[in-house]
Amino acid sequence: MSRYQRAGMLEVIRQDYIRTARAKGLPEKLVIFKHAFRNSIIPIVTLLGYLLPGMFGGSVIIESIFSIPGMGQLGFEAVLSRDYPVVLAIATISALLTLFGLLVSDLLYVWADPRITYEAEV
Repeated sequence: MSRYQRAGMLEVIRQDYIRTARAKGLPEKLVIFKHAFRNSIIPIVTLLGYLLPGMFGGSVIIESIFSIPGMGQLGFEAVLSRDYPVVLAIATISALLTLFGLLVSDLLYVWADPRITYEAEV
């Protein structure tokens, strides 16, 4: 995530509107946080949508390797023992986490990019 943010910030810093903001005499803090950061965070917001289900998938691996009791190990053992209700519950929880992550990601888009609105235009 930090590599994506660094690459995005370096790309945005080179843009013309950043040079224009600096030429207008705006303070460097304002240029970085208001103009550069908000535009460079858009790819990170996209990745945040899949962070919650990704952490759940990573917990399956970590809990299985280190024998830590949790949802990941429960799901892994349910698949091995063909316990379909538990597998279905784990899949439902994973789907809900994905939907919640995408909802948060969409809401953060409105904050990060002022061109995006969810209001109806008449």
